[in-house]
Amino acid sequence: MPSLVLALALAAAAGPDTPLPDPFPAVTAASYLVAVDGRERWGRAPGTPRLPASLTKIMTALLLLEEGWEPAAIVTVTARAAREGGTRLGLRAGEQLTARDALRAMLIGSANDACLALAEQAAGSEAAFVARMNRRATALGLLATRFDNPCGHDGPGQRSSARDLAALARAALALPEFRLTVGAARVTLSTRAGRSFELPSHNPLIGRVEGVRGVKTGWTPGAGKCLVVLAERQGREVLVVLLGAPDRFWNAAGLVDLAFEQADG
Repeated sequence: MPSLVLALALAAAAGPDTPLPDPFPAVTAASYLVAVDGRERWGRAPGTPRLPASLTKIMTALLLLEEGWEPAAIVTVTARAAREGGTRLGLRAGEQLTARDALRAMLIGSANDACLALAEQAAGSEAAFVARMNRRATALGLLATRFDNPCGHDGPGQRSSARDLAALARAALALPEFRLTVGAARVTLSTRAGRSFELPSHNPLIGRVEGVRGVKTGWTPGAGKCLVVLAERQGREVLVVLLGAPDRFWNAAGLVDLAFEQADG
């Protein structure tokens, strides 16, 4: 990503604390944000509402973990959850698995059937859970964020921004169970009846780019490819959010390295 390197060299002359709205034209994203140690550094349209795809599941996980989380609780898959479209684990109506395994399926494998089963069990219905999501978004001050489903399907009432998703990710990463889950490169899950699933993370940067600890990938026809990445090196943290980014993994890897280079420079 040579143009990114050149842009960083030019931007560094302005000083590390100077706001830099969009110094990286090579980043192929409709919207992006880079934060170092919780402070925004670079971005493109970071406050513009866009479809968030499965980055929505960060909010779903946050609510589940904040509100009476019991990892060993048994989740029963409803017929509606078993029919949920998009990326799925392949759960069947009536199957049961622990809440922890369902959470891992949702966050690591982005499984929509596990996502809806968790939401329905937690609130009694999808609509009731979505109402909780929107109340929590308001409480967090996520002004560009609104949800109409818990799993990230495109919809007229589904939106967020790179800035809001960065704040949401930081809130979720403060919870040990979330941080541990999204940092896993691979997990094995099973239903109570013994049906087993081997799930690799959808994020190929885990284990390949130094310090990457997650967080979440997403894709829908309307949103395009989306990504939230957290990386930690020598006590510092870089958080990158990319929305509508065809080259999300390549761009994220470059932005993470450049952010650490400037932070340490």
